[in-house]
Amino acid sequence: MNSVLHRQLSNGLVLLGERMPWLRSASFSFLLPGGTCYEPMGYDGLAGMTSEMVQRGCGNLDSRQFLERLDQQGIERSSNITTSHSSFSCAMPCEILPEALRLYSMMVRNPHLPKDQLDDAKSLCLQDLRALDDEPSHRCFSELKRFRFPLPFGRISQGTVEGLEAIKHKDVRSFHQLHYAPAGSIMAVAGNFDWEQLCDLVEEQLGSWQGPAVDSLPELQANYGSLHVDHSSAQTHLALAYDCASYEDPMYYEARALVGVLSDGMSSRLFTELREKRGLVYSVFASCFSLAGQGSVLCYAGTTTNRAEETLHVLIETIQSLGQGINEDELQRLKNRIKSSLVFEQESSAARSSQIASDWFYLGRVPEREEVLAKVDALTTSGLVEYYQNHRPKNFSLVTVGSVPMELPSGIIDA
Repeated sequence: MNSVLHRQLSNGLVLLGERMPWLRSASFSFLLPGGTCYEPMGYDGLAGMTSEMVQRGCGNLDSRQFLERLDQQGIERSSNITTSHSSFSCAMPCEILPEALRLYSMMVRNPHLPKDQLDDAKSLCLQDLRALDDEPSHRCFSELKRFRFPLPFGRISQGTVEGLEAIKHKDVRSFHQLHYAPAGSIMAVAGNFDWEQLCDLVEEQLGSWQGPAVDSLPELQANYGSLHVDHSSAQTHLALAYDCASYEDPMYYEARALVGVLSDGMSSRLFTELREKRGLVYSVFASCFSLAGQGSVLCYAGTTTNRAEETLHVLIETIQSLGQGINEDELQRLKNRIKSSLVFEQESSAARSSQIASDWFYLGRVPEREEVLAKVDALTTSGLVEYYQNHRPKNFSLVTVGSVPMELPSGIIDA
């Protein structure tokens, strides 16, 4: 029997809940279909601007009163913009959950969107965008996303200067009306709460909420090859991507395990080979990334300009070394790390609500922990090598940020 409770309201909103009665906290993750892929052409950054504006007062509370109410209740909160969603997350003592849900329901449905604060919100968004120049590693991944994933998927949450400057108040109001809607929205709650009371409260606050259907999107057609972004520095930042199984794929855990051998912890191959043995990098890692039904492995390496070419070659060689064998110690370390993360998740209502919402979006269901553990336990070194041989890395994209242009080695692009 699945421990995640599920109810879909008549307006399309999906409500999910997992009770964790041993905790004294409760958390929710509220995902709305207002990510960057839904921004109109030429208005890059509108999703983030709208997220900033909706938090500036709602219902009978002005901006200051709304924030003070959250602070008085001890509600820890955050907001985030992804390709698919505008999201809001809150964690609090369990007895505060009803008040937090009321406040955020009011914020989503009836924000003031104060016109006289648009310039202030725009200035904050422009500051966030300019901050990318101070973090070349973040800029590197932003440029990789733009390059590998064409519009509308390649937009970044910070937007562009041109897009942000073009936004008018009417654009914010229109984006809110079109994309802060129940169809396609997910609310996931985890922690110590009563399910029936939660359902009654959400129905009361959001049951009459109405809005348009989610926009359809084109099929994703990824770009491959090399791109250089000139940046005067003695450092070079490399972001490398290649195909792998997406989160929805039945073989995802095999793909995830291979990336774990590469990059989970300081005993991983990338850290050991590029940093400890050769001293090529000050930072290196890899992770799985899923977008629009396609999966990619994203790798990053930060190095000096004079060692950048060698770093790229060793990075690719280390990835290819997976096909030559995986030892039991590597696999066991990975399994232990995954199991530890599942244990820690049981102690954090915030982590659990976020995972529940993500699983539902990608899979349309929430796998039981026992199901995940069974898939992890079933992984073998021979099975991972076989999976690698049958799904060799291909369709590479490389973005470099630095003073010297770089290209993928000849023959590695298989697009």
